[in-house]
Amino acid sequence: MIIIFGLPDIIKFLFSFFLIMPIVTLIHLSGHIFFVSIFGGSEKKILIGCGNKLFTFWNIEVRKYYFWNGTCEFKGLKHDNRLTNMLIYLGGSIFNLVSMLFIYSLIYQSVLESSVIWYQFIYFSFYIMFFSLFPMYFADGTPSDGKAAELALKNQLEDKVTDDIFVKKKDDEDSCK
Repeated sequence: MIIIFGLPDIIKFLFSFFLIMPIVTLIHLSGHIFFVSIFGGSEKKILIGCGNKLFTFWNIEVRKYYFWNGTCEFKGLKHDNRLTNMLIYLGGSIFNLVSMLFIYSLIYQSVLESSVIWYQFIYFSFYIMFFSLFPMYFADGTPSDGKAAELALKNQLEDKVTDDIFVKKKDDEDSCK
């Protein structure tokens, strides 16, 4: 009998799911916040996961279910137009792409050894990038980053909320309970 999926594979999967995926998510959200910072956003915050808050480090808040999604939030922009909004929406995928190319180039130059860890990092980065850029609406009505970028370019975006970006208003307290 041939075993296709064994205990070592399960351990690799759990490692990837509980460590690599949150790192890839953090890179993605950092891309959004990078462009928010360039365009003068204030009160920037990255939230990794959902549930009760475990701890905060700088402007990064880690939640109980840290491996489950993430979001970033900010208030206002000094430079708020179609181009700046489009770059903010695409920022997460840009950071995912750059991180994939960086890791791949280090492997290609033999600085890093080719391994399952790096393969999974590139896989999850591509996965997040692909579904972020895919122009669609999610079940809750929020657009993907790609759809939001398209709508921003056409100047048809009503609010600036997507599946992983939340623009806080003055009276908003917390978006991920």
